[in-house]
Amino acid sequence: MGPSEPRVVWINRRDGDPCAKCGQAIADGQFIALGGGQPARCMACEGLGGLVFLPSGDPALTRRAASFSARHAVVVEFVRRRKRSERRGTLVEAAAIVRAEESCAADREKRAAKAVKRRAKDEVKEGEYLEEFRAKIFELFPSCPAEAAAEIARHACEKHSGRVGRSAAAKELDPEKVELAVRAHIRHVHTEYDALLAEGLVPRDARPLIRERLEEVAREWSRQGDEPSR
Repeated sequence: MGPSEPRVVWINRRDGDPCAKCGQAIADGQFIALGGGQPARCMACEGLGGLVFLPSGDPALTRRAASFSARHAVVVEFVRRRKRSERRGTLVEAAAIVRAEESCAADREKRAAKAVKRRAKDEVKEGEYLEEFRAKIFELFPSCPAEAAAEIARHACEKHSGRVGRSAAAKELDPEKVELAVRAHIRHVHTEYDALLAEGLVPRDARPLIRERLEEVAREWSRQGDEPSR
C-alpha cells in the first residue's frame, strides 16, 4: 500500500475487547485497525486519533474531504447476513470536512447540471442496450413473441438487479447468457415452476418436473418461420 493510499479501519462489533497496543477497551461501534498479524488496535495507537467520521452518501464531499485531509481512512463493516464487507464512510480531519463542504457549495449547480446530462446519456445507452439484447433474443429465438422478448430484455437487464443481463458477458451479447435469460422467463411464465415452489418444493426438485414443458416452449420459439411483429 503506497503512502498516498488510505488505510482501512473497521467498525468494532465486539464490546470490550482491549487494544493490542495500549490495552484500552474498545467499545462496540468504535473503530479498530486489523491486519498485520496483530489483534485489534485503537485509532490512537494507529495514528488516526482525532479524526471525524464522515458517512458515505455524498461522493463529491467524501472525495474532497479526503483530499483536504492529511490523514484519512476508509471505514468498512462486515455484514454477516450478506457475508461481505461494506463501506460505511471515511475518517478525516474536521477542518477537511469544512473545506469540502465549502468547495461543494461553490460548484453545486455546475455539478447538478453535469449529473442531469450524464443521466440522460446513460438512459440513451441503456435504451440502446435493451434494443440490442432484444434483437439478440430474436436472433436465437426467431419465433419468440414480441411482448415476451421485450419483457425478457427489460427484466434481465434491469440496472442494479444483479441479473444475467447485467453481467459483462451479457453486455457483449454472449448467446449463452441471452439464452439463460430466455429460459428463465419460460420457466417462470410458461411452466408450473412458481406454483411448485409455492407448494414447498425446492428448485432442485421442481426443475426436473417442468423441464419437458420448458424445452417444448424453447423449441417452439427457436424454430424458423413466420417471425412475430417486432
